[in-house]
Amino acid sequence: MQQLLAVDWGTSSLRGARLAADGSVQEERAFDRGVLKVAAGEFAAVFKKHFGDWMAAPETLCLISGMAGSRQGWIEAPYCKCPAGLQDLTRQLTWVPYAGNGRVAIVPGLSCEIAGIPEVMRGEEVQVFGGMQLLGMQDGLLVLPGTHSKWVRVRGGRIQFFSTVMTGEFYALLREHSILARTLPMGDDELDTAAFDQGVALALRGTSLLRTAFSVRTLALFERMPANLLSSYLSGLVIGEELRSQSFDGEWQVVLIGAGQLAQRYERALARRGVTARRVGSEATWRGLWAVAQSVDRA
Repeated sequence: MQQLLAVDWGTSSLRGARLAADGSVQEERAFDRGVLKVAAGEFAAVFKKHFGDWMAAPETLCLISGMAGSRQGWIEAPYCKCPAGLQDLTRQLTWVPYAGNGRVAIVPGLSCEIAGIPEVMRGEEVQVFGGMQLLGMQDGLLVLPGTHSKWVRVRGGRIQFFSTVMTGEFYALLREHSILARTLPMGDDELDTAAFDQGVALALRGTSLLRTAFSVRTLALFERMPANLLSSYLSGLVIGEELRSQSFDGEWQVVLIGAGQLAQRYERALARRGVTARRVGSEATWRGLWAVAQSVDRA
């Protein structure tokens, strides 16, 4: 069995793992070398510097997901259109010229259209397939929180369509560049669950974040909420707004893919909408890349 190197090369970070034949992780590495920190023409050198020793093993296969396949990345990998399954990703791998042992390919990412508007993702598709495999599921609604959160519908093991919500980016804009920034203390305080829940509750019964966001200022102005709790409250507002715009029904199992405090906030906010979500962490990426590799012709 050949060695499999799984790489997640995103906007801000570079992660890699050596995987055993059964998909288990043998060793992991992480570097502060996201695609925005790599100059054009230097991707091969950066890759070889950080993973060249792993690639030295005979007949190593490396699969890369994420923004390495974007126009700002190593080589642009054309999007695969939805509906799409693992076999579709495998058929559209973009093979990278690599001066060394082994083979390197970039997973293509996915595209779809909703009401005539295009949607795209790079990297999340691998997490979705990995999470579904880890949980033994073929159908579900998957939530991937982040700067640009993804909501993904999967049926019969194939991603049917997905949508993007710029929740994290809107939080940062309001937190750092709006009039609210003058009210909020420097830096993010530790999560206060009561203030967060209050923000979620207002968002869920509100009409728009454009209306509810100003409450951050007025609650501070009239001393209804201490300044050190306002960041938690604002976080609840924006996450609650994201959940308010989603439809849930009993047909779909809900899966939350993520780790750390952000995933905990989404789990808490989903519960306030009466939704219980199963949860998978960062291991979904490695499992997804392993699953893609199983159908690659390694001859």
